[in-house]
Amino acid sequence: MAKTQIVVYPAVFIKDTETNTFTVIFPDIPSAISQADTLGMAMVNAEEVLGLMLYDEETRPVASPLKKIQEDYPRDQVQLVAVDLVKAGKMVSKPLVKKNTTIPADLAREASARGINFSAVLTNALKHELEKA
Repeated sequence: MAKTQIVVYPAVFIKDTETNTFTVIFPDIPSAISQADTLGMAMVNAEEVLGLMLYDEETRPVASPLKKIQEDYPRDQVQLVAVDLVKAGKMVSKPLVKKNTTIPADLAREASARGINFSAVLTNALKHELEKA
């Protein structure tokens, strides 16, 4: 697996003059939206939401040219946001479920004696079987 996978997309930082807060949107990724009380936190949140929305996507939208987004949002601050999708993926915890299984006692003893992790073996075997399907 790659050590890094950097993507860059234009983001729009919209300041709400009534609440003095910032909303961040990515026109190329409509579901990536964030808010913050300060511009600094909006910038941090923008990277985080971009990573969370794209880290496990097989295909990603092509990033629009910055100039086009600036033309579409002339009153707002537009800038590029970069994120390492490999790093973002490592920050996401995947939910685990507990499954009970029955195996022959002699296999269980042998595996325990050798320090084999039952959950890891089952997980790897399931991944292998799913890849074949």
